[in-house]
Amino acid sequence: MRTESTGRVVTLTANPSLDRTLALPGPLERGTVARLGPSSTEPGGKGVNVSRAVAAAGADVVSVLPAADDDPIVRALHELGLRLATVPLATPVRTNYTLTEPDGTTTKLNEPGARLDGTALAALEAAVHEHATGARWVVLSGSLPPGAPVDWYATLVRGLRDTGARIAVDTSEAPLLALLDAGPDAAPDLLKPNTEELAQLAGVPEESVATDLPAALAAVATLHERGVAEVLLTLGADGALLSTADGGLWSARPPRITVRSTVGAGDCSLAGYVLADLAGADPAGRLQHAVAYGAASASLPGSAVPTPPQVDPAGVPVTAGPPGSPTSAAAVPAAGTDAR
Repeated sequence: MRTESTGRVVTLTANPSLDRTLALPGPLERGTVARLGPSSTEPGGKGVNVSRAVAAAGADVVSVLPAADDDPIVRALHELGLRLATVPLATPVRTNYTLTEPDGTTTKLNEPGARLDGTALAALEAAVHEHATGARWVVLSGSLPPGAPVDWYATLVRGLRDTGARIAVDTSEAPLLALLDAGPDAAPDLLKPNTEELAQLAGVPEESVATDLPAALAAVATLHERGVAEVLLTLGADGALLSTADGGLWSARPPRITVRSTVGAGDCSLAGYVLADLAGADPAGRLQHAVAYGAASASLPGSAVPTPPQVDPAGVPVTAGPPGSPTSAAAVPAAGTDAR
């Protein structure tokens, strides 16, 4: 799907990274020497991944991130043709390491990131607000860097209300809990949890929502009660579901592909959703493209993002209502549990 120009997307990646992917020849064995296969380095961070996928579809996107003008991530993103709004930092952007095994198993080793002071945080807020004014979507993604208040996403959502943009948030752990605890005025238009994050919000073990559909739907309903308009819940091998505050519910199953890396799959799912919305798709179509983009991402190495010819929405069945019986263990995740 190549998107016609119907609005601008702005992403914030407060904790960007250079993603170094190392291909293992077999299962990871601690304490041994592994002879690596081909490796790659991509500009990363969850918002950056969303931007890359949106830009690959021809849509207008601006990536806001903290990084010096000569930082390798800035050079790499410029080489990809992305439009950037950067806040200069003296500290280099962190490097994250991904170990991939032949069966698709992925191990992430993430550095903490550069510490941001109040000046840098204020500059990022101003940059996001400037570019969000008149935009269609603002996507706030990923972990918060050292120095950022745990409730910073809530502050950002409130501050963006006057821009007219819809706001999507994809984060986890303490920043996610703080966002939902901040009240309805800080609730985003779209929240994209996976089962682990939904369990964090519900205060229950992940198995409770991963294996008990009524429990998962009940947990999603509590998000609507707290002000979230739409919830895109990724379900691993069982695909994803989209729930809306007016009672709408749709589910989708992923196609069968060969998993190469799940890094960035959730980000590409979010990009697919946003792209479909830019193209005027209904909720079922937005969900269909989200799952198709996530599956296409999982079929690519490292943190590569798919281009429209690599995405097959027609291969993603969507039904109204909750998902049916689980797929087999061999099925491919629509969007993995991305590291933040």
